Amino acid sequence: MSTDRTEIQDGGERRRAAEKSLKRGFLPTEVPGYEPERFLGVGAYGEVWVARERNTGRRVAIKFYAHRGGLDWSLLSREVEKLAFLFADRYVVQLLGVGWDSDPPYYIMEYLEKGSLADRIAQGQLPVDEAVSLFRDVSIGLIHAHGKGVLHCDLKPANILLDQDGKPRLADFGQSRLSTEQAPALGTMFYMAPEQADLEAMPDARWDVYALGALLYCMLTGGPPHRTGKTTDIFERTPELTERLAHYRRTIEQSPLVSGHRRRRGVDKMLAAIVDRCLAADPEKRFPNVQAVLDALDERAARLARRPMMVLGAIGPALLLAVVAWFAYQGFSTALRQSNDALTARALETNRFAAQFAARTASNELESRYRIVEQVAASKQFRERLAEALANPELHDLLVRLADPNIDPAEQDSVRRQFLENPERQTLQRELTAMLTSTTRPSEEEKVASWFFCDAGGVSTVRVPEGRTIGKDFAWRSFFHGGPNDLPDSWRPAPGEHIQQTTLSDVFRSRSTFRWIVAISAPVFDLSPEKKFLGVVAMTAEVGRFVDFPGGDDQFAVLVDNREGDHKGVVLQHPLLDKLMEKETKLPDRFQYYRVASDDLPNTPAREEHYSDPLAVDAEGGEFNRRWLARMEPVRVRDTDTGWIVIVQEDYETAINATLSKLKRGFLYYGLIALGTIALVMAGLWGMAKRLSGNQ
Repeated sequence: MSTDRTEIQDGGERRRAAEKSLKRGFLPTEVPGYEPERFLGVGAYGEVWVARERNTGRRVAIKFYAHRGGLDWSLLSREVEKLAFLFADRYVVQLLGVGWDSDPPYYIMEYLEKGSLADRIAQGQLPVDEAVSLFRDVSIGLIHAHGKGVLHCDLKPANILLDQDGKPRLADFGQSRLSTEQAPALGTMFYMAPEQADLEAMPDARWDVYALGALLYCMLTGGPPHRTGKTTDIFERTPELTERLAHYRRTIEQSPLVSGHRRRRGVDKMLAAIVDRCLAADPEKRFPNVQAVLDALDERAARLARRPMMVLGAIGPALLLAVVAWFAYQGFSTALRQSNDALTARALETNRFAAQFAARTASNELESRYRIVEQVAASKQFRERLAEALANPELHDLLVRLADPNIDPAEQDSVRRQFLENPERQTLQRELTAMLTSTTRPSEEEKVASWFFCDAGGVSTVRVPEGRTIGKDFAWRSFFHGGPNDLPDSWRPAPGEHIQQTTLSDVFRSRSTFRWIVAISAPVFDLSPEKKFLGVVAMTAEVGRFVDFPGGDDQFAVLVDNREGDHKGVVLQHPLLDKLMEKETKLPDRFQYYRVASDDLPNTPAREEHYSDPLAVDAEGGEFNRRWLARMEPVRVRDTDTGWIVIVQEDYETAINATLSKLKRGFLYYGLIALGTIALVMAGLWGMAKRLSGNQ
């Protein structure tokens, strides 16, 4: 049973009815010829039971009125009277018998096992088609009732029962009126028209029109219009009936139009307009009668029936146009794709040559430094002078003490000062400076950060230019031992644990600029047949100067250290680093942590065509956050891979997409003009056909 109650009782009467409804453990009174089966529900005036007729076994519904006197007796009389008028109408629940003299009085009606429409709505919103079908049948039932002079006046889901075929039957005519009656009749909150909520209102067919709209709205949305928790609470807390009715009228008349049904998928504009007109607060704006509602439904059905033909008339040419456009688009897309592939392949091939050129440039730079370092390491004069100086007992003793890992820090500082001031070391420093000056050309000096020599124990003996590193042990550095990474600074070499040939060291950061530095080192042996190891001579250089590529902002070369080790993937040279060095004296420290993962290198066709710049993630690298075409080449020296790679990357937009975009824009421009012209012609023809069909 629905919880919606017909507004007829005041607060005290409702409480008494509720108390009576609790006492339903047995049939209120015996009904001759019928066996009670179960309690069905309770209403404002009594209760309903399901019973079985003893003679036929037919199930019926028996409605008992709570008490005989006063208003309840008139309700029974009125309801029986209206049901008698509508006897044998298939849209109305049929009256089977009346217990006038019983206490309490009752009447017997046919029992419909599918329950009420309220029970159906409680399971969820109805499909739009089902809701419209039920709405139409209810409208027809009301037309039949109105045709016999009966106004229902309390139409709601609980008062519509469903037969075995799911067809609706009108029930509960307790508030109904004959069209000739002038007595007021109250319906149920949120289903009755606002003007009906007046104890002096005269019955009007438009009351049932409003209730019809509320009924359809409820089927589509799951609840009646204007019902909210707030409004329901206010009505429940208003004890006086007249005050509650007045508040209800104000709520309906002052509230904006409901829109829940319009948000329901499948509700077309015509159906929404029918609901809106039924629910108009002003009765003059409502349908004048239920027949007008049914006429509007029929007009909607006719339009919907014509719609497939209208749609077909529009879709047919549109489909033909779409097929032609699809083939044209596919052809053009294929041409664009082939052009894109050809331009991309050509750009990548160009980048491959550019990467090879840049890699050869870096290789030549390294080869040049290899030769210079080897020339110094092989110099007879240099080796003789080193052997002589290192043979000096005092200098030798100082070097041994400096290489001792167990030396006390205070003693180490003292020994280092003695070492720096040692005349033999100072003489060696001057001679090496003069030798390098005569060996290195001015252009090469600009590319060299420093020269230094470490003895067989790894102690920095001389450095050009002189610096704070003299006298410190560097045996743990990769340029001395030849490993891929620097070792802990406490590491000391065993005999023979040093480089055997010219070596490219692991990169390290400059103290002054924070740019990456690399050392090219070579072993130095004396002139004896035994070739005693004297130490390592090395040249350092800023890596950012190795690749000289005549590109621009849209195409440039990047140098990456791809050797295994602590610095794998580090970016050694990049235009962003050069731009930052023009503005600052030091590179920001964060750049030492940026890496290019092996999976991100342009070593597959997919990565070559969709390459991401390694420094685009930096706050200063926003201009590099683009799609790039890239090719990579290794830097090789003397047919040996150094582990460095050069990546030449070119902006896809500049290289490819700019040309393709012009073609696309031209195609879209003329294509849209053609489609627009055809669409206008088709729309005109369709509109004309629609107007003609509407006039028929």
